[in-house]
Amino acid sequence: MNSQLQFCASNKMAKKRILVIDDNADILTLVQCCLEDICGWNVITASSGYEGLVKVMTEKTDAIILDGLMPGMDSLMFLKELRSNPENQSLPVVLLTGSITLTKEIPLLDLDVVGTITKPFDPLLLSEQVAQFLGWTIEA
Repeated sequence: MNSQLQFCASNKMAKKRILVIDDNADILTLVQCCLEDICGWNVITASSGYEGLVKVMTEKTDAIILDGLMPGMDSLMFLKELRSNPENQSLPVVLLTGSITLTKEIPLLDLDVVGTITKPFDPLLLSEQVAQFLGWTIEA
């Protein structure tokens, strides 16, 4: 019995933790449900780039899904701030956006975005797309 409890505890600790940052509450909820229900990952949410930076500092995360256009701090500003901390330079980021211009694509590539998913997205395919970009498996 004790070994089963230890297995469950270690298995729960091994779950991937992903931070989702989007200013749209409906998108946050949809992405969170997809990744938790389909993938079995732990999802942390933030409704702004500023809140996302605080969560990166206070929560252990394995990856970030980032909205491309947000008021206050857009994705480019967020990524520059994120990458300025040496501890976050290799943290994978997937961009989830409805609008990317050619002038922004090059700076985003320079800031190590591992992939881009365009809005509107298919909720049934979102988990697979994120997992593919991150090189993760879906375990749920």
